[in-house]
Amino acid sequence: MKFLSAIRKKQGLTQSDLALLAGLDMNSIARYERGEVQPSAQKAIAIAKALNVNVTELFNGSDSTLGA
Repeated sequence: MKFLSAIRKKQGLTQSDLALLAGLDMNSIARYERGEVQPSAQKAIAIAKALNVNVTELFNGSDSTLGA
């Protein structure tokens, strides 16, 4: 989830905020952002919904995350 941190920060959310919105543990969010582990498809979908983006953007970015 290469772009998770950038998307989260752009939306003004902390890891804790995102964890609450997605129904996940904050430590899991931190591990996903560091690239230590990859979330299951179900968890990736929950994160994407919480951030109001599609799952592809979390992994590949978008024009706005890439600075375009």
